[in-house]
Amino acid sequence: MSVQLTLRGHDKDLGGGFLVRRLLPAAQRQSVGPFLFFDHFGPVSVQPGTNHDVRPHPHIGLATVSYLFEGAIMHRDSLGSEQRIEPGAINWMTAGRGIVHSERGPEDLRGQAYLNHGLQLWAALPEAYEEVAPDFVHTPAAAIPVLSMGGAQVRVLIGEAFGQTSPVKTFSKTIYLDIALAAGASLELPALAAELALYSVDADLMVDGEPVAAHTLAVLAPGVAAQISASTPVRLVVIGGDALEARRFIWWNFVSSRKERIVQAGDDWVAQKMGRVAGDDEFIPLPERKA
Repeated sequence: MSVQLTLRGHDKDLGGGFLVRRLLPAAQRQSVGPFLFFDHFGPVSVQPGTNHDVRPHPHIGLATVSYLFEGAIMHRDSLGSEQRIEPGAINWMTAGRGIVHSERGPEDLRGQAYLNHGLQLWAALPEAYEEVAPDFVHTPAAAIPVLSMGGAQVRVLIGEAFGQTSPVKTFSKTIYLDIALAAGASLELPALAAELALYSVDADLMVDGEPVAAHTLAVLAPGVAAQISASTPVRLVVIGGDALEARRFIWWNFVSSRKERIVQAGDDWVAQKMGRVAGDDEFIPLPERKA
C-alpha cells in the first residue's frame, strides 16, 4: 500500500469561534515537501454581524498559499497589495524577511450570509531564500491549467502534473493539485515529487483499495504511484515537493531555520518595525512567550 501515514488533525480556534482543522504540523510529521502548515476551514456560514476577520499580523521565512472552494476574502498587506481572494485562484504571499497582512470579509458581503470554504497552507522557504524581499502574487482561476482524465478533473494549482504546468512561481519544487473525482471513477497518481500527500476535502476515498476517511491527510510512500478511487463524488487535494533541507523552527506566525531569527521577529513586531497595512490600525498582539 502506498499510504505511509495518516493524520486526522485537530480543531484550532482562530478567534470568535472560527474553527479550522489543522493537519500540519503534526507530532508525527512536520512537513510534506515545503508545506509545513495545512489548515482546512469551513464550509462555514458567515452571517451578517459575525466577524471572522483576521486582523493585521506578521510572517517571516515562509510563503502563505490561500485557496478557496467557496466564498471570498479580502487580502491586504504592508506592500500595499489589495486583492479579493475568490474560488479557484492561487494567492502566494512570500513573507521572506517580513510582511504584515490582514484577511477580512469583503465590504460588499457584510450584510448578507455566505459560505467560506478553503485551505490555507504555508510553504517554508529554502534556507537560501528565507530573507528574500516580501512579495504577493495573485494567479486568477482562469490561468490555472485544468484537464479531464476519465472521471477525474485535475486543476494544476502549483507545479507540474499530467503534462500541465502551473504559472505560479515557487522557490523549490512544489506540487499542489485540486482533483474532483466522479462516483466510481479512479485516477493513478504518479510519484510527482520526493514527498507527496493527499487530503480528502469532503468524502471518503480509497487509495490502492484501502479506505482513507474524509478530512484525513494521507502521506504517501516515496517513489510509488497510488491508485485513487471513490464510490461517491469526492474532492481532494495533493500536496508535496522536495523535502526541506532541515527541520524548521515554528513559533506563532514565524518560521525559520534559526531560533534567534524568530526571537528577533517577535521583538520587531512588539516594536511595530515590520510594517503596517495602510488604513488599518488594528493588529494581533504578540502572544506571551514561553520560557
